[in-house]
Amino acid sequence: MDEKIRVAFLYKKSNPLLSPTNYDTTYYHFFMDALKRNSRIDVTYFPTENKMDVRGLKNKFDIILLYENWNGGSPDELIGINELDIPVIARCGDFHAAQKYDTISYHEKYKINHYFGFNTKELFYQFYPKNFKYKTVIYGLEPSLYQNVIPFKDRIKNRILNSGAIGNTSLYSRAMNLFKPVHGNPYYEYRLRTKCNKLPYVDYTSTLQHEFIGDKYPLLLQKYQAAIAATTFGPTIKYWEIPAAGCLTFMEITKKNGGEYLGYTDEETAIFINEDNYEEKFKEFLRNPDDPKWEKIANAGRKYALENLNNDKAVDSLVDLMEEFV
Repeated sequence: MDEKIRVAFLYKKSNPLLSPTNYDTTYYHFFMDALKRNSRIDVTYFPTENKMDVRGLKNKFDIILLYENWNGGSPDELIGINELDIPVIARCGDFHAAQKYDTISYHEKYKINHYFGFNTKELFYQFYPKNFKYKTVIYGLEPSLYQNVIPFKDRIKNRILNSGAIGNTSLYSRAMNLFKPVHGNPYYEYRLRTKCNKLPYVDYTSTLQHEFIGDKYPLLLQKYQAAIAATTFGPTIKYWEIPAAGCLTFMEITKKNGGEYLGYTDEETAIFINEDNYEEKFKEFLRNPDDPKWEKIANAGRKYALENLNNDKAVDSLVDLMEEFV
């Protein structure tokens, strides 16, 4: 297209995930920084709260972009949306929360034309109707945060970093989990990540309660030569954050989580693990951490993530979707 696509980005101004000081700055950098950098779109930001009268957008915008597909971070009500013929594109986050937050009801309320998220269509359609349109857009890696990292040889080499949410392993909690849904339950969502914490050579850092939150998370990662990215049902942003920080990434890739779509190659850009082989894979590294092959794999993984899974690539993919509607 010769002319820029005019995009109206609608979001709740009280949304903490769009703050640069939040513990998770993933969404801030994607929506507030990367969108602006793209030369194919002209983005106007509409911070609102419970209600927004969108009739004033008529003839001024080509696309309405919603922070997400329900009122957690998007306005409760879009007044006059049925009077507009502007296509609506919405981010979709935790698919498994569709029932919990009744997100499907917002499909008509927001008049959504298309959804996007960083996971696969297969996982999306486990929770959403097959007639909803969805595109995989792998966002979340802000390249500026990963430009200058500690050299691999200068990092901790006799320990492996594990970070993020894990399941509660108490006897009571495990008993209660038998009666709870699998999806959305940390004990099942992070089953292998939780198991890794039992190993004596694994250092664990939680999501909060430490200094390495938000933009400082890469500073934690680059302390270690090796780190773990493990989720049961679908990759999280750690799968591209950890390699980008220059870590040898022990990455859970299985048929169940469908992680092959990310494009990593076992023993070339990451070390693939599962519940049967993870201990042996860890020990192979720890037996000889000075083997140059580990640094080679880490460097290749870093290069792959920064070149292929960054926010600018993600915005380009999103803009390709927008062009289908204008």
